[in-house]
This record gives sequence, C-alpha cells and structure tokens, in this order.
Amino acid sequence: MSGVARWFQGRRGPASADGPGGPDGLAEPFKALRTAAAGIGTSLDESTTCTELTRAAVRLAGGCAAVLRRVGDTVSGYESISGEADLLPDARWATAVARDAGTPAADHWMDPWLARPLGSRPRPALCAPLTSGSDQYGVLVCAREGAAFARSEAELLALLAERAASHIRHAREYDQVNRTAADLQRALLSEPGRPHPNLDVSIRYLPAGGRVLVGGDWCETVRLHFGRTLLVVGDVMGHGLEAAVDMNAYRSSLRYIASSELPPHRVLRQLDDIAATEADRRPATCLLVRVDPSRGQVTLASAGHLPPALITGKGDTALLQVPVGPPLGTGFGGYESATHRLEPDQALVLFTDGLVEHRGEDIDRSLDRLVELHFTPAADVDGLLESILTRLDARHAEDDVAVLAARPHPRQGGFTSVEEAGG
Repeated sequence: MSGVARWFQGRRGPASADGPGGPDGLAEPFKALRTAAAGIGTSLDESTTCTELTRAAVRLAGGCAAVLRRVGDTVSGYESISGEADLLPDARWATAVARDAGTPAADHWMDPWLARPLGSRPRPALCAPLTSGSDQYGVLVCAREGAAFARSEAELLALLAERAASHIRHAREYDQVNRTAADLQRALLSEPGRPHPNLDVSIRYLPAGGRVLVGGDWCETVRLHFGRTLLVVGDVMGHGLEAAVDMNAYRSSLRYIASSELPPHRVLRQLDDIAATEADRRPATCLLVRVDPSRGQVTLASAGHLPPALITGKGDTALLQVPVGPPLGTGFGGYESATHRLEPDQALVLFTDGLVEHRGEDIDRSLDRLVELHFTPAADVDGLLESILTRLDARHAEDDVAVLAARPHPRQGGFTSVEEAGG
C-alpha cells in the first residue's frame, strides 16, 4: 500500500460525508498534498528532486526546509535549502537522526520525527525519512518559528519525502546505468592506431549536447606498408551503447581487413559483406582515405559518407570528389575508388555529418559553410581542427561530431624510401 493510501485510510472515520473523517474533512489536506507533490520529480536529477521537495515543504508548512542526503554510511551537510537557513536546527542533531534511521521493512511506513532541539533559540523541527521500499536516502529537515508541527502536518511532509525518495531512487539507478554504460563505451572507444611518422594527424570527438553517452561516430588510423596510412571516419546509425557496440564491431573488422593492404573500395566491400550477414548490425556510413606521402597521392572510397575537405597551401578549402556507394550493412556493394594529388603543404579533413548539418537545411548549403572557411597556411593540424570546430560552432552541434585532420610530414632529408617505409 502506498504512503498516500496509508495516510488516507488512517484518517477514515465514520462513513458520514460531513463528519471530520468523511470526504469533506479530507478534501483540503488531500488537495494541498496533491498540489505540493505534483512539482516533485520532474527530472532524473537527484539535486533537482531535493530542491523541489524542500520548496514544496516550505509552501506546505512555512519556515525552512533542507535535505541531508545519505549514501551508504555517509551523510551530507544541509543541501537544497529553501527558506531562511538560520531557522534550521544544529546539523549535528539532524545528522544523528539520519544515521539512526534504520532500514524499514518494505511494507512499513516510517514515521517522521518531531522534536524541539535544544539551543539558545529552540524552534520546532521535524525530520522525515527519505525512504523508498527498503532503501534509505537521508532525511528531510523542516523548521520554523512559533507553533510546533501538528501531527497531520508531519504526516503530509513525510508523504512528500516518501514521494521524493522514490524519484531519488530512480535518479541513482539512472546514474549507475550511465556510469556503467560510459565505462563500457570508454573500453570500446579505444585509441586510434598510430599513423606513419610521415603524417601529422589530429582527432576530435564531441558528443552532442555534452551528454555522457556517446554514439556511433568514430575515427581511425591504420599504419600500412611503404609509408602509407589509412584514414577512416565512420558513423553508425543511432546513439548510445548499442551504436557504440556496433561501431566497435566495424572498427575491429576494419583493422583486420586493412592489414591485408587491399585498396579502399575492396576494404569497404569486405566490411559490407561481414555486416550484411549480421541481422542486428546497424548500418553505417564510412569514408576511407589511403594517404601515400611518398607519391603525393590519396585514394578514397565512400560508403554513403560525406566527402573530405582539402585545405590548400594558401588556406582555401575544397571538397574532394569521391564515388559514393551504399552504407555498410546493406549488402549492395558497388564501391569504387578515386585518386587525387596531395601536396606536402595541403591538409585533409575527414568528418561526420554532425560537424556541418543543421536540421531542416539542405546538405549542400551545410557543406558550403565548410568550403567558405579560409585558414592560416602555417596552422598545424591541431590548430586547424580547433579553428574548424570554433567557426562552425561544433560544440553546440545537433549531432555527435567526429573529425580528423591530417597533413604530410616530410622527414629530415625528404620522405623515406619505399624499402625503408616498408620495414
């Protein structure tokens, strides 16, 4: 039986409609309780719930209200204070009450404590336990000048505390799930491989809205023979843990396939074949760029992904043309490669659509904003990425953003020979 039902049943008297225990006698306090409780638990944030509780308590009983939260054996100081903090009793008294609050039986509603703490200016005080089921999350502390709390007031406040405790339980469970998912995703989102030393690479990943959970956007570098490096950017459909798991599956497959030194379009073909055999695998877009600094070439292939940007030696921006095949996981295949020149003073930028897309805007216009950017020719790849993210306001993007910048890095005396690079 819920706390409200217990409170309601405890006040039922004779069946007379106009007696003190009848419906008319219950109407006003029940209405006040319903109004106060409606504003508690509007989010899955524990601090917000505690603030909503103390504000509701002050509206109901006046004076001041605060919460002492309990996590295990640890009890916080006064938090989420509403009203005049000077009215609150000595925190040591309230802390002792919170520590002494035993774990209630699941079917037992814990009564509030009523007391008049000792001190130079004793005031009526009340502690109502924040309990949900068999869990205890602290206490609600209320105090005021003047008359002591009536038993009916104490029980109303205890019901509010019980409602808040239920939301606190959900908030803590939600936080625990988020922490577990974030730990798993950090394990899945391993660091990209090391590019060849003749290529400078910088990578950024920005979850949309600063959320904890990441999605399926990813970047990768695979070091190949003969001084070449394979640059990869991909985007698995969706967000959260499932997208991250599928992203890791694509990433693991890519590392294995790329080690066979296949051209980019054949790597995509094999990735698509593998993904298409797994019914639960989410589709993904992917762009592969094999960079060969010794020859000054890049070879590209795309599975439904946006083209890369080329930053010229003068700081201008252009998009490289690349044949676009279907997303990975569809089983349609049909991927092709294209080759372009890459000079030592030029830089490549690979990105997911979150970098440029705006909801309701044509994608060509979104890409135009990137092409219109001009950069300082001497900027390194880190500075280049920071400039792009700032000028496109990527930290407020509507979707996750993964972006990679790369520029050939001639070694002392020029690029290594083919034989050295292969070693």
